[in-house]
Parts: sequence; C-alpha cells; structure tokens
Amino acid sequence: MVTYNQTMRIIAKSRLKKYWETPGNEHLKSYLSEWYHFCEKQIWRTPQEVKDTLRNASIIASNRVIFNIKGNDYRIICAMDYPRLAMFIKFVGTHKEYDRVNASEVEND
Repeated sequence: MVTYNQTMRIIAKSRLKKYWETPGNEHLKSYLSEWYHFCEKQIWRTPQEVKDTLRNASIIASNRVIFNIKGNDYRIICAMDYPRLAMFIKFVGTHKEYDRVNASEVEND
C-alpha cells in the first residue's frame, strides 16, 4: 500500500546513465539527471497529475508518458504504474529516434 510520504520510484536510472555515457551524449548528463531528480520528488497517482505538473508531457496508450528533454530535442518514454508510484524507463533518445519507435510498445534493451 502507498504511504502518504512516498514519492515516485524511477526504474532504472542506469538506463539514463548508459545513454549519457554513450560517446557524443556526455552533454546530456545534466539534463537527464535534472529530469530524474525532479520526477523522483513527485507524487503522481493519475495521468492528469503528470499533466498538471508538466504541461509538455504527453499521455499516451498503455499507461505511458512521453517526456520532452532539452527543449524537445530528446524524449524519454516511461510506463507508469500509478498505484505503486513507479515509472519504468522504456526509451531514451533523440526526437528523430523517437519518431522511429512505437511509443506505446517500445521496450528498452
């Protein structure tokens, strides 16, 4: 059961780290870390609560949310488990890479 002081759990930060450690992506560490630390402080129990906090987030099918990073140059797709206050990172990539995936089905390797 969820307690009142529990905040979002993001699974897994290692996916963000792997992305920013990829040659050429080192400059993204601060952007991805900022997103991570912001989200882990939130309490989102519904898609509307995400939208109320981040107006540029897109709510899509399969309990997924698309987050825009660095002025929409990059995207993060998360599967949301609202009752458990959990977010599962399914995709991290450029906007161009995002355009080539099915956001409601993509699974991160």
